[in-house]
Amino acid sequence: MQKHLILLLVTFFPLVCFSQIIKKPIPDKLVVLTFDDAPASHYSLVAPLLKEHGFAATFFVCEFPPNYADSSLYMNWRQIQTLDKMGFEIGNHTQSHTHVDQLNEDEIKFQLSYIENKCDSLEISSPKSFAYPGYGLDSLSLRVLDSKDYDFARAGGSRAYDPLKDHPFLIPSWAPQAENKNEIMAALQEAKNGKIVVLTFHGVPDLEHPWVNTPPELFKSYLEYLSKHNYKVIALKDLKEFINIPLAKKLHPDLSKSLKN
Repeated sequence: MQKHLILLLVTFFPLVCFSQIIKKPIPDKLVVLTFDDAPASHYSLVAPLLKEHGFAATFFVCEFPPNYADSSLYMNWRQIQTLDKMGFEIGNHTQSHTHVDQLNEDEIKFQLSYIENKCDSLEISSPKSFAYPGYGLDSLSLRVLDSKDYDFARAGGSRAYDPLKDHPFLIPSWAPQAENKNEIMAALQEAKNGKIVVLTFHGVPDLEHPWVNTPPELFKSYLEYLSKHNYKVIALKDLKEFINIPLAKKLHPDLSKSLKN
């Protein structure tokens, strides 16, 4: 009898824990908007439009190497500071947009610490969300993020985020661009039954990286659709309202699902 009781506890206790990952019910039509690479259009066009609609968002910032054609195409740190003061989340995208799966532990920590220190010097809220440059990731990068007490990390994968299955350091997302409106509109319909849709935008427009460009009119149409159809639009950090992070981190991190797309 005692052996059977022990077996039941071992078998079912993890299920009880994981059932508590969800702190409160996740509403349908929950969408997370994220913006990568710090192009100037995030400050000049994106942020004002988001405020107009009352939407939150996460801006994942980095500093590209100096060989990029025109530094004026990117936000400066005073503009990033302004986004923070406007209430947007500033997330970490490494110092130089470096693929962390190609770095050792010290190099990853340096890339993360650079952005953390810049934020600290400008009294910007300390980053607790991370986005993998180029969606490159490995088990080491997850361990470093955990050691530095990050809450969430966004990857690719083009599928909805399921908090009961996806590790919080492997949050999948879709990447809108000029030619995939139908894919993104279909993706938004998946924000239901406990699943969350996360979108990864780049420049609006993105003059330096035309392959991930989102035309301003297309971007405006997405915001109008989200507003008209009563979507709840949040930043990545706001997932803490719904997800018990310590328990979620006990999920097995399945790196095979975090595709580089």
